[in-house]
Amino acid sequence: MKITRTQWADFSLLLVTLVWGSTFVIVKWAIADLPPFPFLAIRFFLAFLSLLPFLWFQRAHISKKTVLKGMAVGVFLFSGYIWQTLGLQYTTASNAGFITGLSVVIVPTLVAMTTKKLPRPSLLLGIISALVGLALLSLGDHFQFNKGDLMVLICAFSFALHIFLVGRYAPQTNATVLASAQILTVSILSGIFSVILPQPPLHFSSTAWLGLLITAVPATSIAFFVQTKMQQFTTSTHTALIFSMEPVFAAISGFFLAGEVLSIKGLLGAGLVLGGMLIAELTGSDNERSSE
Repeated sequence: MKITRTQWADFSLLLVTLVWGSTFVIVKWAIADLPPFPFLAIRFFLAFLSLLPFLWFQRAHISKKTVLKGMAVGVFLFSGYIWQTLGLQYTTASNAGFITGLSVVIVPTLVAMTTKKLPRPSLLLGIISALVGLALLSLGDHFQFNKGDLMVLICAFSFALHIFLVGRYAPQTNATVLASAQILTVSILSGIFSVILPQPPLHFSSTAWLGLLITAVPATSIAFFVQTKMQQFTTSTHTALIFSMEPVFAAISGFFLAGEVLSIKGLLGAGLVLGGMLIAELTGSDNERSSE
């Protein structure tokens, strides 16, 4: 069976999600020594530096229009990080994990609003399966809404808009330039907020440096370049569904790296998220890209 361009793109995005989920524990360890905003500022700056040689070879594609698009995408990406970080001060990690995952619903809603077309039934089934799976994987027995949850909801919309805009801009722009602009934007904004917001003492431990080096290249520069490049060939809705696998991969890495064990409910949730992604993938068609 011939593998289509869309399937290759989706598989590449799944690998990106695997990297993000696998580094979750490492980031958790690193920000125990280095606060989140300084960590993000340095992480994204190192990622930008790693892209500079490739940006040099693509310098003919650098234009004000592309850079501005990259900055706009970067603002929403940073917004997702800052609201998630602030919200975690007032809500539980389980609530935050589920609410952040709501982007799997927000993205197809944005697509439907702009294209005036509803997702096909099998895709809707995949979205519902992933949403229920995220609830089982993330939430406890009682969900109590608080102001932290509202902050994380803004985070979910921000990440959804990031996915949506990358899907809109990627087909018409150079992937290296677009990825570099958004990464540098996140680094600058993170640095500004590191100065504005009170920060605990910075401790550049070996764990912090390990986290920075591991996340800067595979989980940032390579990951966002691949996302930007591959969203030329797949839909924003498919991307959001694939990214809903991040907590599943995080749970797997938590088991191997930190000895964290999923409950039966969590395992069922992980299965539903995986099932939702597979339903969308196996029933998709290569001409979906044009519908967005």
